[in-house]
Amino acid sequence: MVEAIFALGAAWRAHSPALLAFGGDSAIELLSAVVVYWRFRSKRGGEQTERLAARITGGLLFALAAYVALVAGLTLLGHHEVKPSLLGIAVLSVAAVVMPLLAQQKRKLSTTTASAALRADAAESALCGYLSIIALAGLVVNAFGLRGLILWRRCASYRWLRGRAGKLLKEGPAIAFVKM
Repeated sequence: MVEAIFALGAAWRAHSPALLAFGGDSAIELLSAVVVYWRFRSKRGGEQTERLAARITGGLLFALAAYVALVAGLTLLGHHEVKPSLLGIAVLSVAAVVMPLLAQQKRKLSTTTASAALRADAAESALCGYLSIIALAGLVVNAFGLRGLILWRRCASYRWLRGRAGKLLKEGPAIAFVKM
C-alpha cells in the first residue's frame, strides 16, 4: 500500500505517466494480494474458493493490462514536461529489485499449490517489476536532462508496454475462466 501511495503521489507531482502506470499497477496488485490472502485463509477452502479467487485475480490482471495499455497510449500524446522526482526514483529503485524476486517466488508457490489465483498475482508482480524498470529509466533520463533521449524513450516504452499488456490481455482471461 505504501508503494502505491508514494508512487501515485510522486506521479502527480512529477506529471509522470510512467510513475502513474506503476502506481496504478501497485494499487491493482494490492487488491490481487488481498484476494490471494483471502483464498488461502478462507475457512471454506477448496475448489470453489480457488475458482472464485482465480476469476477475481484473472479479472484484475485483465484490468491491469488494459490500464497499462491506456497509460502507454496516453504517454505518446503527453504534452506535460515530466519533472525530476527523487521520491519516484527511490521507490522505483527498490521495486526494480524486489518485484522480480517476489514474482519469482509467487510463481514457484503457485506451482506448488496449484493456485491459478496466485499465478495471476505473480504475473501482476512481474509487470510491476517491468514497469518500475521502465519508469526508473525515464525518471533518470529526465533527472539528468538528457532531452534527446526523451522522445526515443517514450516510443520504446510505449512499444514495450503495449507488448507486455498484450501478453497479459491473453493471460488474464485464461486465468479468470480456468476450469479447476
